[in-house]
Amino acid sequence: MNYLLVFIGGGIGSMFRFGIGKFFSRWNFNFPLATLISNISACIIFTLILYFWTKELKDDWIYPFAIIGLCGGFSTFSTFSFENFQLYNQANYGLLILNVIISVLPGMFCFYWVSDKL
Repeated sequence: MNYLLVFIGGGIGSMFRFGIGKFFSRWNFNFPLATLISNISACIIFTLILYFWTKELKDDWIYPFAIIGLCGGFSTFSTFSFENFQLYNQANYGLLILNVIISVLPGMFCFYWVSDKL
């Protein structure tokens, strides 16, 4: 049953990621905004689920469906890495550093915030 939950959650998360990418493709940014929003949103969702799951929600389906599937399909480390490599190749070092900082620190803050509450 867990495989099915991961599969369904991953499909939903991937569709969310695809939708955000399509939405932001309307504008020509030099910055990978769609990936940033997807990754930070996935971290926020992950931490909220983790917080409520460990505090109140005790259903066994939530972890495989929402954290592994949904957040795993929604976040995109491979795209994040590729887009940083592209910024590097284009000699956009300022945007590269900015992207790494504003992508990693908010996600870490989410988990810091949740760990303080557990």
